[in-house]
Amino acid sequence: MSSGPSTLERHALACLAFGVIGDAMGSPTELLEPEEIERRFGWVETFEGDGTDDTIMRDLLAAAMIKTGGYANADDWAAEWQEQHATIVGEKADRFFSSVLHANDKLRRGYPPRMIAAGTMPSSTSAMSISPVGIVNAGHPRAAAAQAMEIASLLHVSDVGFCQDAAAAVAAATAAALSPGATLDGILQTAVDSIKPWSGAEMRRLIGDAQTLVREAADFKTFRAAYHRTFRRAIACDSRETVPAVLAIVRLADGDPWRAAVFGANFGRDADTIACMAAAICGALSGLDEAGAARLAQLPPERLAAQKKLARDLVSTRHAKAEAERCALANSL
Repeated sequence: MSSGPSTLERHALACLAFGVIGDAMGSPTELLEPEEIERRFGWVETFEGDGTDDTIMRDLLAAAMIKTGGYANADDWAAEWQEQHATIVGEKADRFFSSVLHANDKLRRGYPPRMIAAGTMPSSTSAMSISPVGIVNAGHPRAAAAQAMEIASLLHVSDVGFCQDAAAAVAAATAAALSPGATLDGILQTAVDSIKPWSGAEMRRLIGDAQTLVREAADFKTFRAAYHRTFRRAIACDSRETVPAVLAIVRLADGDPWRAAVFGANFGRDADTIACMAAAICGALSGLDEAGAARLAQLPPERLAAQKKLARDLVSTRHAKAEAERCALANSL
């Protein structure tokens, strides 16, 4: 038997590593308007560095998933925030959204995890971090969505519960993309189907509207202009603005993770987060060919090595979790 990475590991690595690339590529354009991006950069299609808060928060969640054998909940993610506090308040602290820093401070002051989301602003923090949940639940998008809803409750409840819907959609799309025979249309439909039809009606409608918009657009810039005219929110990282854009870009990129990263980086507003999520979903679907492996080699060597280890550990967790559940079912019969 080959000692190389399995097919699932290669797809998981593409998901994780292209997510970092999208995060890094979108970092210089974050919060800029499309016109300002064009004025400063022309067309962004290169990157430097190893990501921002998107990658940090995702890695904290990945650690929680691995430690719990794939059963992490909101408390487990919060525990990683506490254990790895220095990564949040370190050299990249200025890249974190204020509500996340506030939530982290609440934890440090003794608030229980179930209380820190009260009164928070909408953001994409849960959705941008959620790919490890999709990997550990690879092939089981309903389980991924349910777990994502629980984990996202650390930051988003009540009147910003639509951010939980966004996390569920991204987790489900990732899990579906990691299924054998996955198709672009299939994973995008799964993203919508994962959201509760009553409670999540707003997010389902927005994703559907964005898909209609991207199908009708002649090209990326036409889509971008139309999207900015109709989907913008008061806060750029509001998941009602970012996640419909992400899933539309996944379609526009035709599942290609590099193109998704480039489109996201040139999109404007919360560009790093949009590029991170879109590239990760496409990476999960595409896996790694020779060209993709060459793209990944542009990452700093230590970051790429960390992504390879994380992919192995998350896939191992996925297999162990699936086996434990098979045994539990067999023993119950």
